[in-house]
Amino acid sequence: MAAKVVMVQGTTSHAGKSVLAAALCRIFARQGVRVAPFKAQNMALNSFVTPDGGELGRAQAYQAAAAGIEPHVDMNPVLLKPNSQTGSQVIVLGTPVGNMAVREYHAYQPVVWPTVTAALDRLRAQYDLVVIEGAGSPAEINLRDRDIVNMRVARYAQCPVLLVGDIDRGGVFASLIGTTMLVTDEERALIKGFIINKFRGDATLLDTGLAFLQQQTGIPTLGVLPYLKGWRGDEEDSLGVEDRRRVKKDAPLVIAVVRLPYISNYTDFDALADEEDVAVRYALTPDELAGADAIILPGTKSTVDDLRWLRDSGMADALLAHVRAGVPLLGICGGYQMLGRRILDPLGVESSSPEIEGLGLLEIATTFAERKRTVRVTGVLTGAALGDAGTPVIGYEIHMGQSTRHAGVPPLLRLRDGHGEETADGAVSADGRVGGCYLHGLFDHPAFRRGWLNQLRAHKGLAPLPANAQGSLEIDRMADHVAAHLDLRMVAEVIGLPSDGIME
Repeated sequence: MAAKVVMVQGTTSHAGKSVLAAALCRIFARQGVRVAPFKAQNMALNSFVTPDGGELGRAQAYQAAAAGIEPHVDMNPVLLKPNSQTGSQVIVLGTPVGNMAVREYHAYQPVVWPTVTAALDRLRAQYDLVVIEGAGSPAEINLRDRDIVNMRVARYAQCPVLLVGDIDRGGVFASLIGTTMLVTDEERALIKGFIINKFRGDATLLDTGLAFLQQQTGIPTLGVLPYLKGWRGDEEDSLGVEDRRRVKKDAPLVIAVVRLPYISNYTDFDALADEEDVAVRYALTPDELAGADAIILPGTKSTVDDLRWLRDSGMADALLAHVRAGVPLLGICGGYQMLGRRILDPLGVESSSPEIEGLGLLEIATTFAERKRTVRVTGVLTGAALGDAGTPVIGYEIHMGQSTRHAGVPPLLRLRDGHGEETADGAVSADGRVGGCYLHGLFDHPAFRRGWLNQLRAHKGLAPLPANAQGSLEIDRMADHVAAHLDLRMVAEVIGLPSDGIME
């Protein structure tokens, strides 16, 4: 028997679809329901690696963790990773199939649709409930005939839809009513409830608005979720970066992350931001690097374009000046590649230039290849930088390039993949101030994270602090919050699951 399904759609991007879907996964998993997430098509630069080396959106990996299961590429069969203003790398069932401009991808969507439905069918055959996430808004009338992620999925699965509106950004009643007006009659019949997200203040002030909303649409509001201060979760679009630019005041340590135009996997730094003594600042200008105790050059989906941006914006000169002044600089993935002497692209993977000069802070050369490396790894620090030799690390690699250290340059990490293959990754400058590696998720490991932060604290004359592993509890906090403010009995009834005991 096929699993039950429920779909979370939003009136806009960043309305809270990913987070609410994760919370529902957690809530129903707590009730003993075997639940899995699904999103037909993601456009995201935050991605994750499955145990068997497939790539999917980070949000679906987060939702899978909320459900207590390992992520699988069926949970996100199509992933688009923008690498220009008009094109993306297209990843299908975890593997890149090529780079496509917008119109090329539009022509490809009918081809990939059977892959999408087959992935959903496989999940429904394995689980009791599939929580489906939409993308953007289902009311984009210019995209209706090419939709493979919103109402077309809902129609295929014949699943109830919960429509989420973000009241914090304003216009929530207009957006909810407008969305119902712009979908078809068949699609409107699938919308079983509204959820108003990120409300600040006295919820009773919404009573007249909620009554009007039901009068106009015939659809009930199943919950008003208050704004949850200080919470963050894994997100997929660049709007999340802007929220992360809010800096904690008076934190003794400031980590500046360069806000590259094509920044990817910026969730790498959320665990740092969760530390009470750390303020993570996303820097767009040289001035925003001032006062940082360490700087991170993050991953990117377009290394060459972002390297040019560093030079054109003055950020490259600013980075060099801060390194000369003794500020530690760490590059991750694409950021690591930029720190080297040269980037070679003989196959034109990223650029028409066969060779590009790097920032010259690490003695490495990188060559882009057609095949992407996606693998989970465990390992240890070599002791050349960032912490003591033998400090454990864990994470995953997602990159097209292969970097080669010059003779005598020490690696930053020693790693082992799931097949037992051992590699030395990364590089460290002669003075130890600059380091880089390919490992995403590096800061998620409490022992490594606190070891590195305590090095920075010691440099400022501050006492060391113990490791903080509380970040893993964030999804439970959100699930508790949603359960307290959402009519879960009604949600269960809408899905077709037993509602007895759902609140216990």
